Amino acid sequence: MEILRNPAPSSDLPRGGVVTIGNFDGVHRGHQAMIGGAIARARELGVPAVALTFEPHPEKVLRPESGLKLLSTATQKAQLLARLGVDTLVELGFDRRFAATTAEEFAREFLHRRLAPREVRLGNNFRFGAARMGDVNYLSVIGHELGFTVSGMTPLLDGADPISSTRVRREAARGHVEEAWRLLARPYYVDGNVYRGERMGRQLGFPTLNIEVTNELVPAHGVYVTAVNIPSFSRVFPSVTNIGVRPTVYENYAVTIESHVLDFTADLYREPVRLYFLKRLRDEQTFPSSMALVAQISRDVEATRLYVLGRGLPEAELVLR
Repeated sequence: MEILRNPAPSSDLPRGGVVTIGNFDGVHRGHQAMIGGAIARARELGVPAVALTFEPHPEKVLRPESGLKLLSTATQKAQLLARLGVDTLVELGFDRRFAATTAEEFAREFLHRRLAPREVRLGNNFRFGAARMGDVNYLSVIGHELGFTVSGMTPLLDGADPISSTRVRREAARGHVEEAWRLLARPYYVDGNVYRGERMGRQLGFPTLNIEVTNELVPAHGVYVTAVNIPSFSRVFPSVTNIGVRPTVYENYAVTIESHVLDFTADLYREPVRLYFLKRLRDEQTFPSSMALVAQISRDVEATRLYVLGRGLPEAELVLR
């Protein structure tokens, strides 16, 4: 997949394709349905399948006080779109100046003049242009004049509620990682690098990877069945992960993400890893002694073994260095 990040006005862009527009945070099942339909149509017409998105997320520029934490990094989003079969990702830089672009300017000057699409697809609830004046109906009218057709996609329902990035963020942030998995059609994961910790886990008999993640959204404090993709080993390993402040050992300690990889002893200092969240086991707890903590960790490890025995591990996905 070709990636064009904030292309200059003189840049060559893929013309005559089927274009989907959205923020696509998480690339959840609803996104997958819309993008998959666009890709199928592009193949039918023999033209490029183009995804058009924005960086940073517009809410971070227009409503920074919201504290929005995204599901995916820009790199992860690109990887997910590539796996779906998108030919070109066009990522537009979003700032206050861009936000002032009118819906008509965006449709005429960017979509029509630079991309000249055959078809455009976007969600029925997607808004664009200054003051969010542009929508599917507006783009359909101007598209008819400019020579491209527009299709509005109804949100994919899960139960009575639509699948949305907001909904997935809420579930992941609460630690409901199995629900997030269902809405994403993949386990929620974070990328990061291993750093050298204080080796407290090793002293307890359960050495851990201390992971400094690049993702903004991390599940709630607690203990999880996880899997770690270690690119240098070209495989995924089962693991138990604790997110929290380690209250049994420390007071007022910073939040850490520590993963005990089952039956694994190699030193991965500074290596990149991808951590998949498969199941929440329990809340973070304070134990009366280190012995009680070790006993509980042993139970967590056994629960992880049983889970992996029954469910297996997720398919490995590459981590870009």
